[in-house]
Amino acid sequence: MLSLTKWAALAALAFPLAVSATTWTMATGYPENSFFTKNIRQFAQEVEQESAGRLKLDIRANSTLIKHDAIKRAVQSGQVQAGEIRFGVYGNENPVYNLDGLPNIAANYKEAMLLADAQAPFFDKLFGKNGMRVISYVAWPGQGFYTKKEIKSVDDFKGMKLRIYSKPTQKMGEMLGFDAIILPFAEVAQAFATGLIDSQFTSAQTGIDTQAWDNVKYFMYSGTLHNKNGIIINERAFRKLDDDVQKIVLEAGKRATQRGFEMSKQASDETLESLKKHGMHVSQAPQDVQDALAKIGETMMDDWRNTANPEEQKVLDDYLAMKKKAEDA
Repeated sequence: MLSLTKWAALAALAFPLAVSATTWTMATGYPENSFFTKNIRQFAQEVEQESAGRLKLDIRANSTLIKHDAIKRAVQSGQVQAGEIRFGVYGNENPVYNLDGLPNIAANYKEAMLLADAQAPFFDKLFGKNGMRVISYVAWPGQGFYTKKEIKSVDDFKGMKLRIYSKPTQKMGEMLGFDAIILPFAEVAQAFATGLIDSQFTSAQTGIDTQAWDNVKYFMYSGTLHNKNGIIINERAFRKLDDDVQKIVLEAGKRATQRGFEMSKQASDETLESLKKHGMHVSQAPQDVQDALAKIGETMMDDWRNTANPEEQKVLDDYLAMKKKAEDA
């Protein structure tokens, strides 16, 4: 028979991972069927597998633990160790959060990735000052215009009553010739029914969520905006991990960026097909509409510069340089 001392020694060898295992709580505002949440689930699975269970992530989706807009503060305070945020939510804190909300600054996925690369060093510094770090970026699918009549040129926008969702998109709509009004998601159906609006600017997914085919017949995809989400983590919690586990988290975050962009593209294609199945006519924006959006974007970039200091303006300059280099290649 084994002595108690030998039993204790064997137990210590048998259960070292259980003693050193760490569980992080991670909050996100999106439901389980969202590609954002699916991407996070895979990120968490990879971290747990590659760390041999030394780090596990308890994912709390659909704002069940923390409301979406409060996640950044919760990660900063250590209430949760990780979370997913939408950068544009915090535009009142720093102009760099608003960059991907400017029309046609990043009109496609390639440009959205370049903008993320340009913003990353700035966000590394900004989030670092507040005890956090960003480990992954994922772009939203592009957007477009839902209308009752077919749009053949930018002139067709004049006089239409457009629902949008932010001050920048309201300005964009007005510059295109719309009578643009900001309305929350929940009021869209009633606004169509009462004639307050006859068109809206949003994503294909939101069109599905609002059953746009009940009110309009056409969706013209323009790209225009590819706002970004990010996975953020608490720096103090991160520093408590073993060095090799830290590396696993960072590498899994990089893969989540690449995978998330691909999942976003796939979601965009699937939602466009869904609109077609519901009888909507889906088209690409004509060149004069894209040219008008690009011109509006340039004007709004100039306005944005007036809100930014030299360090923040450098983020935009770096992005524009990267974009030009890619176009010249």
